[in-house]
Amino acid sequence: MSLTDSSPARIANAASVSSRNLAILPRADRNDALDAIHQSLLQAKESILIANARDLSLATKAAEDGQLSQSVLKRLDLGRPGKWEDMLQGILDVRDLEDPLGKVTLKTLLDDGLILERITCPIGVLLIIFEARPEVIANIAALAIKSGNAAILKGGKESTASFHAISSAISAALTTTAVPNAAIQLVTTRDVIASLLECDKQIDLVIPRGSNELVRYVKASTRIPVLGHADGLCHIYIHADADPESCVRILLDSKLGYPAACNSVETLLIHQEALKSHLPTIASQLLEKGCSLRCDSASKDSLLSSLPADKSALLQDAVEEDYDTEFLSPILAIKTVTAPDNADDGMALSLAVAHINAHSSHHTDAILTSSASVARQFQASVDSACVFWNTSTRMADGMRFGFGTEVGISTNKIHARGPVGLEGLCIYKYAVSGCGQVATDYGGSTGKKWKHERLGID
Repeated sequence: MSLTDSSPARIANAASVSSRNLAILPRADRNDALDAIHQSLLQAKESILIANARDLSLATKAAEDGQLSQSVLKRLDLGRPGKWEDMLQGILDVRDLEDPLGKVTLKTLLDDGLILERITCPIGVLLIIFEARPEVIANIAALAIKSGNAAILKGGKESTASFHAISSAISAALTTTAVPNAAIQLVTTRDVIASLLECDKQIDLVIPRGSNELVRYVKASTRIPVLGHADGLCHIYIHADADPESCVRILLDSKLGYPAACNSVETLLIHQEALKSHLPTIASQLLEKGCSLRCDSASKDSLLSSLPADKSALLQDAVEEDYDTEFLSPILAIKTVTAPDNADDGMALSLAVAHINAHSSHHTDAILTSSASVARQFQASVDSACVFWNTSTRMADGMRFGFGTEVGISTNKIHARGPVGLEGLCIYKYAVSGCGQVATDYGGSTGKKWKHERLGID
């Protein structure tokens, strides 16, 4: 990794050249580089956390002055319990994953002595633009090197000291490996994002990680394909037959486990028949832990009649805008799913799905139910990258999926969707091996016939 203040064109060209060398580097060399990065970061822990503390001090003051959101402040803290350890473990987990490169995924006998193979390969050059989240550097470096991609990283000013400290440790590690130093570059020059977004001949994919405004700016400012999501507007729907105890545990984790995360639930949909049986305990525990509840009229009326006065007084009225808001804080919007009289459970499910598809950001949505058929219908009908049954929305994470770590979560409908790990950073090429055949040998009444026989993959 190199800290660079070169021009955007030079940065992109250096990354492009390095990507071709990295793409053909043996697996052992790439894994050795991850070992070196892990060891270097481990040794530099004290200096990195000191640098992070400096960033936190400045960011805290900015948050107090109203210049920085609390959600960004929380994402900045490398000292949060488990965050440093998860970052380091993620590097080793990626190292231990199967090599994603050079895998034959299709093999066809076109004709005798003429074989087609589809083989996995790197995308090429990634541009990652991110705010806060200093651990992103280690995550991206590990995934990029393992997948054979070069990466250009541009971080936000909120965590400048952290970025420099982490990058210095990674750069020192890579000098002892076969990975080209320019394969991973951290850009220190200010005001270069617009110019980098114009380098569509050298950069193959842009991954923005940050605010809604950042993602929308990137998507509107480049011809390069963009992978990512603008919002994490996640839902949980409680069906009438859901297990009440599980509902409480899942809601507490989904909303309060890490409210600033993009996989935190923002809207609770609840079947009308679960208002009395399920909602009071859920609401009581959320309120006890400082969560604000913005309720529609049906859910509020139900809670007013079942909660003690001190808790009932905390309930707020929801407005329509709440159901389109990513709060990123301890606030939960609640809406009742009311089916017409004499309607079956299928109608309630359809109404819940319709609301989610209309209001969701297509990130992660979940259903809590004891019915497998209802759950499968929900998972088939909801148009989101992650559709869960009886589990927390916080499970939407590359590490928890067994990907080692992730470059981000994609709500795009392209080659990668959901948490994006190694497979999402690879594409494929077609290799045809022959022995002198030409296209004009085939076709017509007198030409040779194609065999097109699917072959087994070793």
